[in-house]
Amino acid sequence: MKRQIYLYTFVAALGGLLFGFDTAVINGALPFFTEYFGLTEALKGWAVSSALFGCIIGAIVIGRPGDYFGRLKMLRLMALFFLISAIGSGMASNLASFVIFRFIGGLAIGGASVLSPMYISEIAPPMYRGRFTITFQLAIVIGILVAFFSDYLLLDTGINNWRWMFMAGAIPAAVFLILLFFVAESPRWLVKVGRIEEAKKTIGAVNSDNDVEETISEIRQSLNTEIINRGIYLFRKPYLHLVFIGIMIGMFNQFTGINIVMYYATDIFRSAGFSTNSAIGQTVLIGITNLIFTLVGMQLIDRIGRKSLLLGGSLGMSVFLGIFAISFFIGNVGGFILLFALIGFIAFFAASQGAVIWVLLSEMFPNNIRSRGSSIGSFSHWFFNGLLSFLFPVISGAFHNGAGTGYIFCFYALATLLSFVYFRKYLVETKWKSLEALEKVVIEQPK
Repeated sequence: MKRQIYLYTFVAALGGLLFGFDTAVINGALPFFTEYFGLTEALKGWAVSSALFGCIIGAIVIGRPGDYFGRLKMLRLMALFFLISAIGSGMASNLASFVIFRFIGGLAIGGASVLSPMYISEIAPPMYRGRFTITFQLAIVIGILVAFFSDYLLLDTGINNWRWMFMAGAIPAAVFLILLFFVAESPRWLVKVGRIEEAKKTIGAVNSDNDVEETISEIRQSLNTEIINRGIYLFRKPYLHLVFIGIMIGMFNQFTGINIVMYYATDIFRSAGFSTNSAIGQTVLIGITNLIFTLVGMQLIDRIGRKSLLLGGSLGMSVFLGIFAISFFIGNVGGFILLFALIGFIAFFAASQGAVIWVLLSEMFPNNIRSRGSSIGSFSHWFFNGLLSFLFPVISGAFHNGAGTGYIFCFYALATLLSFVYFRKYLVETKWKSLEALEKVVIEQPK
């Protein structure tokens, strides 16, 4: 492999780093801007989930412009949105302006969650596609850890500490925007729009082991202009069942409760008796665990496969989610038991669902519908993320002594166990196959 593949993957993965940073930075800032704006529990849920509704819209609408304008141009627009959101959120003078800038950031996250892993999967060699695409998730995890760590470092910067927490994201956003002018466009998009010579150069630049002419021929044979241009084909055979599986993957990913942990861990630990500073410190441990086990998943994804990781992870997460939920019902359980349960859950999530979801959504759809199919899967992810994040403080606050949190995590444990049954029955293994060869496998899988 040539060094360009590493450069292109690194730059595209920066979209994941900003995704992780922008979604997690609110965790440490939450107690401070809640006090600054005087938020009720419902308004707190709205402040957190406002970005997620932007994610929903960004994910569902990005497919069409991603096909028309190309992956790179739209990624540059997302980078600009990240930059505007970071500065605007930190400078917000009231809740309305804060929500608007967080919504703009959400548009960027939703768009990047579709385009970045799709771009990586479209340039990566088949034997290493899982490992390269998972760098997007690795970047998300690093972004989360950077957000948790920067929140912790900025705690003592005064009453405006939450403003600096948000504005810190402007630095990686600016770097992402600049570097996007130094990478090549996706060869599969270039073939789709008839820029064959450019596609040949890109394929030759990133993978010298491939027969360039043969690869171009396979891509051309897989394309159908009518299907590409008419979205109605997404909801007809043979693509409908793939779209449904994409929706279920996004839904089950959120029904693990992962983003409730990422957004509300500080509040959860505070309710368990930790001080605010200590609670934010615990989130750094969660971030480190997330990083370590994402690296584990990165090593396993192209060896044992996507499906095996999902199945093993579903069982492990169910156990630790159950322990976490039961702890709230028993009462008087030490905060460190909760920390142990969350770290165990994060470890299994990072090595399975966290490692696999963006890889699957970027490779499971055929060339004809990949952009729009990935958008729908990502839309499902963000829709349920936004819904659950809005409801969490409302439901947990409706019960005394943490029982609401216990009920919520009981639901997550059962839903994650159910995902094991679904994945075992409906998913097929996708490792080691080219995107064009993979089309035949996923279209012919059992309905």
